[in-house]
Amino acid sequence: MKIEQIAPHQTWSIRHQVMWPDRELNYVKLPEDNDGVHFGLYEADQLVSVVSAFENGTEAQFRKFATLESHQGKGYGSKLLNYLFEWLTEQGATRIWCNARIEKCGFYERFGMVKTDHTFQKGGKDYVVMERVI
Repeated sequence: MKIEQIAPHQTWSIRHQVMWPDRELNYVKLPEDNDGVHFGLYEADQLVSVVSAFENGTEAQFRKFATLESHQGKGYGSKLLNYLFEWLTEQGATRIWCNARIEKCGFYERFGMVKTDHTFQKGGKDYVVMERVI
């Protein structure tokens, strides 16, 4: 297993397969992808998990965190998220946040993230902003 920085386009296939398989590929591309930092976790030379981070001063948002369904439940996503939190902290982030799908809140809580009062819907899915203040 290895984690490394990857190009934005390397995230798109996994984002699409995991998050929005019923939409066209362009739906998972972000206009700001070229401004972010993207990481991928490889298992046996196969990219299995991706996450994108967008820094704004001492705050950082991570987006489009996805692990191939065939590799979920094996700890890969947890390893990638821990790596990301450590990297962002080293970069000076004091607040890390995300837009979490409601059904995934329990996962993020294991990493010290807490729900805020900000909720919304997108694409027919319910979200809550979660954060971790360092």
